[in-house]
Amino acid sequence: MPLDRHARRFLEMLAAAGQSRGRYDDALDRRAALTNLADLVDPPGSEPIGGVREHLMAVSDGHISLRTYSPLGEPARVLPGILFFHGGGWVAGSLETHDGLCRRLSNETGCRVIAVDYRLAPTHPFPFGLADAIAALNTVTKNPKAFGIDPARLGVAGDGAGGTLAAVLCRIARDAEGPAIAFQLLLCPILDVHGESAARRELAEGYFLDSETLRRDLELYVPGGVELSDMRLSPLCAEEFSGLPPAFIHTGQFDPFSDEGEAYAQKLGGFGVPVHGRAHPGMIHYFLCMPRMIPYAAEAMRIIGSEIRYAVKLPQLPERRVHRRIRPELIRA
Repeated sequence: MPLDRHARRFLEMLAAAGQSRGRYDDALDRRAALTNLADLVDPPGSEPIGGVREHLMAVSDGHISLRTYSPLGEPARVLPGILFFHGGGWVAGSLETHDGLCRRLSNETGCRVIAVDYRLAPTHPFPFGLADAIAALNTVTKNPKAFGIDPARLGVAGDGAGGTLAAVLCRIARDAEGPAIAFQLLLCPILDVHGESAARRELAEGYFLDSETLRRDLELYVPGGVELSDMRLSPLCAEEFSGLPPAFIHTGQFDPFSDEGEAYAQKLGGFGVPVHGRAHPGMIHYFLCMPRMIPYAAEAMRIIGSEIRYAVKLPQLPERRVHRRIRPELIRA
């Protein structure tokens, strides 16, 4: 299928503004660019929600924020939970850049979403962000009442670099024999920074996230002496995948990381892990954060919501909300 016309228009807009190729002077410039983009395409607070609460979690050099989103109509009841990690190449992104995505995720899934403001490179390179992810999982599971969640129905999720953290966190929790994770929801995840897939080569420039941006992000995030094949950076490079939580993997047809998502789904399935993946036709990286510019993103979120509601045994939303005309290609069911 060709590139979605709305996605193409967005890419043309970036090109006209001279931002079609990621040439950032430093981490601050990278963060500012993503923040400005998010303010334009998905302003924080624009999606109605049942409630938002802020929590602080102690880390080695201070505190980070955990932001809890409750779905419409469910401000107090104990709910399934989703621990969410934003994207941005481990260098950029924040609670604000992904506020809209978290609100929609909460409303569509019926879950209480807990977004983690993990520390970023270069001030906090690998493995600080991963350490924050582990600490957040432990904090939430040890204090379920404070977060209003049912720990037996707590999943993890992330987009882009946040998808890496979510996938790795599942493996770490499995090896430590807890805390239990009910499912993993990976949205356009980065799963192999060591290899170079056909999609990474073919979509290296002109499709929102280019190869130069990824290279510079990795230079800032990964300290010397750490191999890019380390499974904590490239979970696809692990040798075995047994006993991991059921996975829902969503990629875009024109996302440079789409091949990694499909390969990860195949690896999980080969080890007996329940996995359901979709390659959304015509879509680019970050598309789920742009429903105002790319209308199909709203349909994709409805599909995700239906999947997660089924997984955590919540009633489905009225079927009239789903546009039956659009059926993304199934990777693996």
